[in-house]
Amino acid sequence: MKRNESENQPISNDANPLDGDEATSLSRPQAPCNDTRDNEATGNDTTPDDGSPSAHVVLYQPEIPQNTGNIGRTCVAVGAKLWIVRPAGFQISDSRVRRAGLDYWQHLNLGDAANWDDLLRQLNPPRIFFLSKFAKRTVWDADFQTGDTFVFGRETSGLPDSIFDPHDPRSLRLPMSDQVRSLNLATTVGIVLYEQQRQIAMRQHTSSSNA
Repeated sequence: MKRNESENQPISNDANPLDGDEATSLSRPQAPCNDTRDNEATGNDTTPDDGSPSAHVVLYQPEIPQNTGNIGRTCVAVGAKLWIVRPAGFQISDSRVRRAGLDYWQHLNLGDAANWDDLLRQLNPPRIFFLSKFAKRTVWDADFQTGDTFVFGRETSGLPDSIFDPHDPRSLRLPMSDQVRSLNLATTVGIVLYEQQRQIAMRQHTSSSNA
């Protein structure tokens, strides 16, 4: 579906009317516990030493500003970078986004993509996962690493078929009971990011124990 070129205007961290574009299957990148530490320890032990993001969170055409604000706060907490693929249903300067992100928003590492292809050009993700309730695998089946990219769809319609394949081994879902149709987007992002953080921390702990 062709979109009006006026939707593809560049944005900054202060103003962000976000736009998406068609993506074909050829555009889809190919696949290549209890804490016993000192309670006074602070900081994110899984953040890379070189300052690169611990993860990349991609919101494909998000619609609800409060969700994006909360997701931005979680990204700051774990040292992840947040990417917005346009268009969005709001401006990033919207007070509802900033209110949900609180005073942490100023620390957010925020990226902007005019459309899906633009995101792939900028990010060129070596490892990417697509989150959807229609995926065949769950997040418990995945092996996450530092720097992984996680793609989340619109609140109302999820990811388009041009991007998402439920049978792709990189497509993941959170297990839910039949009584629940879907989880809140910000909740889903938080669960996935902290599962990634847990796996990385466990490997670091195992490695240091064996040293």
